[in-house]
Amino acid sequence: MKMGKNTVSIIGAGAAGCFCAIELKRRNPQMQVHVFERGTKPLAKVAVTGGGRCNLTNSFADFIDNNGRYKDLNLAYPRGDKLMRKMLGDFSHEDTMEWFENEGVRLVTQDDECVFPQSQDAMEIVNTLVRLMRYHGVELHLGKKLENIEKVDEMGYNLFFNDEKSAVSSDYVVVTTGGGKAPFLKSLNIKMVEALPSLFTFNIKGAPCQELMGTVVEDCVAGLGGTKLKARGPLLWTHWGVSGPAILKLSSYAARILAERNYEGTLTVNWCGGRHEEEVRQSLMQLMTANAGKNIANVYPTFLTQKHWTQMLMQCAIPLTQRCGALNATHVNRLVSILTAQQLAISGRCHYKEEFVTCGGVALTELSAKTLEHKVHKGLYFAGEATDVDAITGGFNLQAAWSMGYAVAKALTEGGV
Repeated sequence: MKMGKNTVSIIGAGAAGCFCAIELKRRNPQMQVHVFERGTKPLAKVAVTGGGRCNLTNSFADFIDNNGRYKDLNLAYPRGDKLMRKMLGDFSHEDTMEWFENEGVRLVTQDDECVFPQSQDAMEIVNTLVRLMRYHGVELHLGKKLENIEKVDEMGYNLFFNDEKSAVSSDYVVVTTGGGKAPFLKSLNIKMVEALPSLFTFNIKGAPCQELMGTVVEDCVAGLGGTKLKARGPLLWTHWGVSGPAILKLSSYAARILAERNYEGTLTVNWCGGRHEEEVRQSLMQLMTANAGKNIANVYPTFLTQKHWTQMLMQCAIPLTQRCGALNATHVNRLVSILTAQQLAISGRCHYKEEFVTCGGVALTELSAKTLEHKVHKGLYFAGEATDVDAITGGFNLQAAWSMGYAVAKALTEGGV
């Protein structure tokens, strides 16, 4: 395949790649932009994100200070928070929302600050991006697996695909492939950070998972034993263990630590939203005193279900027929302990539906923090999941894709290309 001069080849038709392609053509319509995708469809992952509804960004309400500046981004981006501060400074979540709304996509921000299309249909986002690529003349090539990149001169590359007899030449290359694995970069000697799972649920050994399957506690604090890592949010019991936002966030924070531990360890859960022992003790005693004549199995904190409470009583060896008013000090101590710091044995991990996210990719020290161009290989750029940047759930990963795709497009067009 021969391409003319002033060409940009984007590897990967995901969120970052497609967004970058559109922005490139908008900024420089004369530029020849080609997107190569190894799969049979573009934006396949976007189509299933958010349970098929596409959580395309977040309001960042928890990450903006009183002066409107981003703060604590390490809690949203466990890897790459400093880079994302720069990226968001150039193309923010508000810019993302305005961009899609200008294309006719009506958006809604949920109570949890996640932003979705009002249609609740991820295909609206997919179709919008595909339509814009077609309208602006982006060339999309499907079924193209890149096998090697060869540097030709100071600003040029040859691309070798699985089904091409000769090399595809390109002035500039933008790599946006996910998964943190890019064997085609091996010949360029680019430093890579090992790809590891980042969002996953926990298998729990010895817990009453089957009995509690489907039970949700809305405000928990989950922590990993032996570390200071904690995450707050809803927790869901599953037939294999635990899931929900609190667990997924914790898995993201602890991705590399858990991998080193072969996905084994101790999960500590505060079921009371992080409240301290003394506060929980006082609340528990008030509840027991107010219901002194009732069986303890029928009196429980409002944030728990009776089934969950019953399991706690059994684990504390407290008879279900025990009267609330006859609860002794030992029983109270056991209940306070399990409510504020229950320990569960992690015995493995499970994937999080179709939205499997990895940490790892091109080391950020290899890239310009402003343009995402490789510091040694000029004309070679990286964006999205190709980099060692990943986030918790809530639209942050897609926001990284939009912001980084925008940064590359801006760099290529404002740099006199």
